[in-house]
Amino acid sequence: MSVHVALAMTGASGAQYGLRLLECLLGTGCRVTLMISRPAQVVIGMETDLALPSRPAEIRRFFCERHGSPESQLTVHGREEWTAPVASGSAAPDAMVVCPCTTATLSALATGASRSLIERAGDVVLKERRPLLLVVREMPFSQIHLENMLTLARAGAVIMPANPGFYHRPAEVGDLVDFVVARVLDHLGIPQRLVPAWGGVQGE
Repeated sequence: MSVHVALAMTGASGAQYGLRLLECLLGTGCRVTLMISRPAQVVIGMETDLALPSRPAEIRRFFCERHGSPESQLTVHGREEWTAPVASGSAAPDAMVVCPCTTATLSALATGASRSLIERAGDVVLKERRPLLLVVREMPFSQIHLENMLTLARAGAVIMPANPGFYHRPAEVGDLVDFVVARVLDHLGIPQRLVPAWGGVQGE
């Protein structure tokens, strides 16, 4: 059975991280449930050349055609689709990643607000003790941000700020994006060939 990963994209800068992660998850055969907030859709239009359609079914078709994946591999839910399986602990995904993650989403998850499907899905993953990875994109962090991160880390979430390393000698922006995505895949236990482990050889 393939790994089921819920991927949420929120309105922080860094849409490329989430888009590249989606590509890699589909490329490794994972079953993906995708949720895109309204601000995220705006940011994707600002930071990339993609013109995403507005309806979930059309977004699903767009990404499956773009990455050559069967439609059975990707599910896309609307922002307030409360009947989505990921809103229930009985159908929780194996893991969830919020990439990029706004500090507003961070705050909502830290307080259990559950005002949107993304927030409810994150709440479900936490209560079911499944991995929740938060790729926070903000600088600098305020005390409020840091306290919310600490609260979530204590609850079991993994805080992964989008801070790429440089020891792999990146030559272009895509290399920096791949560094962060590789670390996310490593934490999910999904094999990746984007960036070798420290001291390792590419492709090992």
